[in-house]
Amino acid sequence: MMAAAATCAFFPTGNPPSDSGAKSSGNLGGGSVPGSIDARGLNNVKKPAFGSLQAKANAQAPPKVNGTKVGVMDGFKTDDEVISSHHPRTFINQLPDWSMLLAAITTIFLAAEKQWMMLDWKPKRPDMLVDPFGLGKIVEDGFIFRQNFSIRSYEIGADRTASIETMMNHLQETALNHVKSAGLMHGGFGSTPEMSKRNLIWVVTKMQVVVDRYPTWGDVVQVDTWVAASGKNGMRRDWLIRDSTTGDVLMRASSQWVMMNKETRRLSKIPDEARAEIEGYFVDSPPVIDDDSRKLPKLDETTADYTRTGLTPRWSDLDVNQHVNNVKYIGWILESAPMQILEGCELAAMTLEYRRECRRDSVLQSLTSVLDKEVGVDLTNFGNVECQHVLRLENGGEVVKGRTEWRPKLINGIGSLGGFPA
Repeated sequence: MMAAAATCAFFPTGNPPSDSGAKSSGNLGGGSVPGSIDARGLNNVKKPAFGSLQAKANAQAPPKVNGTKVGVMDGFKTDDEVISSHHPRTFINQLPDWSMLLAAITTIFLAAEKQWMMLDWKPKRPDMLVDPFGLGKIVEDGFIFRQNFSIRSYEIGADRTASIETMMNHLQETALNHVKSAGLMHGGFGSTPEMSKRNLIWVVTKMQVVVDRYPTWGDVVQVDTWVAASGKNGMRRDWLIRDSTTGDVLMRASSQWVMMNKETRRLSKIPDEARAEIEGYFVDSPPVIDDDSRKLPKLDETTADYTRTGLTPRWSDLDVNQHVNNVKYIGWILESAPMQILEGCELAAMTLEYRRECRRDSVLQSLTSVLDKEVGVDLTNFGNVECQHVLRLENGGEVVKGRTEWRPKLINGIGSLGGFPA
């Protein structure tokens, strides 16, 4: 259709010959008059059609006798006759400028080729993303949401592996995209339509994470997430992160969520209408991590080994619900971890209990206690290191309590770790 339109633009249709026209004759006194001459003897010259290559040359005015115009003489040929005698009218004579025609055809075919390549796009290398836009999809009969992520250069740390904050951000992103893909997101940060009517939002109360291996720059990870019921007024969300190439499990995470009123900031029961929206997506399966029910001890300035004070949220730390993003708490907790652990170990497991939200004007303290203070210098002589953490407001209110487990980073089979205070 595009080619036909372009052809019509460059090959205009000529006007049909007039039925009143007669055969031309060179006789002035009698017989029929040439079609290009009117009754007064005036030349009735046609304007050349658009795109014609012929041009009238040596145009002359009709001769005059005593100031009166007369017809053409015998043997004088009209323009049409001159054209016909020298160059018979053919299809080639009516063609436009070849350069313009070729340019139009080339443009049409290039545009068509570009559209075809976009429709027929396929990964050219096995390590390229199957999902080029990272939008994710729902699999397993609609119960599991799956999304791929490529580890960027700005998401890795000093050891050239993805940071724990990067991995936690991937968990949060897939959770929200799961709700969005299911068509349940409405006017809030993961809120369903019935939740939005009642000003309800989801808040996390507990998070457990186990990391088997951290991906490196350029790796592509596949994140699966699903939801399940948790008690009468809660919901559990689990994640499983794999290496998209090998299928090896890199990380497992399980979390507990409850509803909170956005205006009063108080916890709320799940309304029956909201439960009806989400329970159809619940998976009847055990959590990917066994629940760590060990009680977290209380820490203060007297029992903590390391303290970091004066931590304040930045504007960029707030989410759309106007409280600090829960991933930010992890960075604040690690602010008080001893440098020997941060440099010589990697985070292997983590349990966090969220007690209250942190707002924009909050000022916090980060407290850390190392449980095994008799760790030797040689990392090969001991197992993992366990720490306890508390993130609290300056007035003493606890925001997050946590437990972390660390394993040594082995460099040539041996690591180094300094001692801890007694």
